[in-house]
Amino acid sequence: MAPLFASSHAAHASLLLLSPSPTAAARVRVGGLRVRRPRRLRLAAGGSPPNAGIPDPTVDDDEWGREPPASPSSNSRPVVADEWGEPGVLEPEQPSGADTPTNDDEWGGDPKPTPSKAEEAPAPASEEDGVLEELKRCLAHTVYGSGLGLQASAEVRGEVVELVAQLEAANPTTAPVQAPDLLDGNWILLYTAYSELLPILLAGATPFSKVEKISQEIDSRSLTIVNASTISTPFASFSFSATASFEAQSPSRIEVQFKEGSFQPPEISSSVNLPNQIAIFGQKISLEPVQQLLNPLQQAFANIAGSISGQPPLKVPIPGNNRAKSWLLTTYLDKDLRISRGDGGGLFVLAKEGSPLLD
Repeated sequence: MAPLFASSHAAHASLLLLSPSPTAAARVRVGGLRVRRPRRLRLAAGGSPPNAGIPDPTVDDDEWGREPPASPSSNSRPVVADEWGEPGVLEPEQPSGADTPTNDDEWGGDPKPTPSKAEEAPAPASEEDGVLEELKRCLAHTVYGSGLGLQASAEVRGEVVELVAQLEAANPTTAPVQAPDLLDGNWILLYTAYSELLPILLAGATPFSKVEKISQEIDSRSLTIVNASTISTPFASFSFSATASFEAQSPSRIEVQFKEGSFQPPEISSSVNLPNQIAIFGQKISLEPVQQLLNPLQQAFANIAGSISGQPPLKVPIPGNNRAKSWLLTTYLDKDLRISRGDGGGLFVLAKEGSPLLD
């Protein structure tokens, strides 16, 4: 039995020695079991492992211990991994168009419609219009009862000058001559100062006479101006006018050339109505006795009025010289009010016929 055991042991030893694998050489079979022994490292003369100078291979394991992916070649597509590190499929990108503009509010409401050009236009300055309306009403109230300016006190004239200056500074029509829709029409005089109308105003200030109306009618199509005045007395009313042509010299100034004067037949009153009393040099005189004397003459006045009515006006040509020329500068113009200045230094404040300023 000894030789068999020895031969068997020798055979196993020869197999271990002939094994080329270092791992196989480190294994020993004991009692039918195979036991792995720890390898022994041989140190070099300096005490370092034989492979100390060789760096360890780079390990690219991820945090989950998976094997590193194979390095892509130059022609391979990039590897796409999902959030769990699993390989995914690269989806082709679709070209994106321009984003559609939205106008949602911060609460996610419906988009607001695009405003039209009319809505984008600035709103009219209602506050400024209100200031102008107030200035115009104040001016009309100030000149009321001043006898068209002839009986205005120094205080009234000062207030008028201040109000006119404010209106002229805020003139809404920068080119009055080029605005025929506003300039044309019949304008009624409210106030004047230092003007050529002074003789007419003085005639209306005499006892038993009154200036009923002074007006100016402008027609841009025919380039004509008609200045008309009416003076009334207890017995009759007299009307006369002056016709002129005009030519635009600037956007706000015209040159006026008077052509002829016209006198309408007097309108005789069918009845004489005298005031109860008049004031002369500060003394009041009663006219009731005079009224009683004129009552029997009522029929005679009615016959005269019937015979004169219907007669044509008397026209008188005005010589065309430099004295018949003048210019008129419009410094304020709107649909209700016009302020003008003449070459003689006159100031004219007029309201268009039908304007609420005349009420």
